[in-house]
Amino acid sequence: MVKGFNSIVKVCVLVLLAMCLLAVPSCKKSSQESPPKSEDTDVSKQPVVDADAPKLVPLDIKLPRPMFVGTPQNIQGVANLEKPLGRDRPPFYAPAGTKNAALGKPVASTDDLPIIGEIEMVTDGDKEATDGSYVELAPFLQNVTIDLGAEYEIYAILFWHYHKQARVYFDVVVQVADDPDFITDVRTLFNNDHDNSSGFGIGSDMHYVETAEGKLIDAKGVRARYVRLYSNGSSSNELNHYIEVEVFGKPAI
Repeated sequence: MVKGFNSIVKVCVLVLLAMCLLAVPSCKKSSQESPPKSEDTDVSKQPVVDADAPKLVPLDIKLPRPMFVGTPQNIQGVANLEKPLGRDRPPFYAPAGTKNAALGKPVASTDDLPIIGEIEMVTDGDKEATDGSYVELAPFLQNVTIDLGAEYEIYAILFWHYHKQARVYFDVVVQVADDPDFITDVRTLFNNDHDNSSGFGIGSDMHYVETAEGKLIDAKGVRARYVRLYSNGSSSNELNHYIEVEVFGKPAI
């Protein structure tokens, strides 16, 4: 009986000794490790506030009078057509001091003798869709090019084709460059040419219905001097129309 009891005691002592030996390395390891940082106190994960970042303000956009309501049936068959927003376009924010750099700036075009109007009307500040406010260019692919006179940081490009009637203009491509001939350093900001019929590559942007709000392109601060816009007729006819182009930016430093 005593012998059996002694055996049990020995077993218990050996088990306790083994447990102590296993616990020692674990204790040493935990004592050497620093306590984990809380996400709330980890400085590396806190947002960095740049005191020199420019203040963003909504662009002061003056819209012309709307000239129609609804979507005519004759453009329902246009492929890849953007759905109407159903409300006013939200404000577009840009650095304080951003202005329309295109106002009154010289304009060139592939059509030197417009059918209606003068090419200078593209930057004259008149955005209305009334007679005498738009320029009508020849059929097929045409473009207008605005010379800002210097390099600008461009944040948005806003333009109006003919918006007295709801229509869709095709192969709308917007590019910027520092080269007046658009041969080198050309950057494409918008392209809804879905079949590459204009030769600038297949565009991923959608067709859209012309309205008094115009089409606003986020230029993301791209630096350039020249702005060029293409079109290739519309859902109404093969002619190309421009009412106004605004280029919102600040002189590049």
